[in-house]
Amino acid sequence: MKYNFIAIEGNIGAGKSSLAEKIATSHQAMLIKEGFEDNSFLPKFYKDPEKYAFPLELSFLAERYHQLKDRLKSHDLFYNFVVSDYYIAKSLIFARKTLPHDEYMLYSQLFHIIISSLPKPDLIVYLYLTTDNLQQNIKKRGRPYEMSIQNEYLEKIQESYFEYMAQQKDLRIVILDTNNIDFVTNEDDFSTLEKLILEKDYDKGIHRFVL
Repeated sequence: MKYNFIAIEGNIGAGKSSLAEKIATSHQAMLIKEGFEDNSFLPKFYKDPEKYAFPLELSFLAERYHQLKDRLKSHDLFYNFVVSDYYIAKSLIFARKTLPHDEYMLYSQLFHIIISSLPKPDLIVYLYLTTDNLQQNIKKRGRPYEMSIQNEYLEKIQESYFEYMAQQKDLRIVILDTNNIDFVTNEDDFSTLEKLILEKDYDKGIHRFVL
């Protein structure tokens, strides 16, 4: 099976962008990369989550929707396929843990109205790392507004991802435990991921690999 649209997912610091970039470069794929650094609500959210959670999640949803709608519509024939470093459902996944129940219910209604016109990925790849390894990657990349992220928050987000994935019956989801490999600097490790992502035919459902 040829996957025309692959979404790389994972927690904060899992390596989503790095893997998506390497796949796009190696296989002449169109790269859709989330531009979250420009979101003015993000630094404010990490300082005061209760106050800024709802505007942050709304702004992310709007940005992701417009980006995916524009990029997927303009799919260039010179590219072999599309690889994104996020799936728009991450908006719902994060909101589930950051918003109070009443705000989440409203957000969920808006989310499902907005995404109804977007195509779903042919394959979702979830990169799993332990909280300690996520924190190491967060510290390594050195974004000031991420330095205050607590383990509890990362664990909530990880939990929300797994809750969401367990409910999906019509998606192909591959969960890759990458705690013991370094696909960024080790080409053999990257080659292993390439084969699992691009060369295997997956049925709908969840498929897990420990590397």
